[in-house]
Amino acid sequence: MKHRRLTQPLVRENGDLRPASWDEALERAACGLAPHKGREFGLFSCSKTTNEMNYLAQKFARLVMGSNNIDSCNRT
Repeated sequence: MKHRRLTQPLVRENGDLRPASWDEALERAACGLAPHKGREFGLFSCSKTTNEMNYLAQKFARLVMGSNNIDSCNRT
């Protein structure tokens, strides 16, 4: 079975996916996240990733999304 990879972002319009530019896709993602800023946003990061990546994830959650709801399952 041959796997097909996405080579550009897709956005949903009228129920169908269509190719989009990176700028449009990122703008739509940001607009979709914006209403969830603050306490209702949470981020779960992986304990198997690097400390640097977990640091970046917590910075995103706190500074961009305004939430302290972050966990990285480091207890396992």
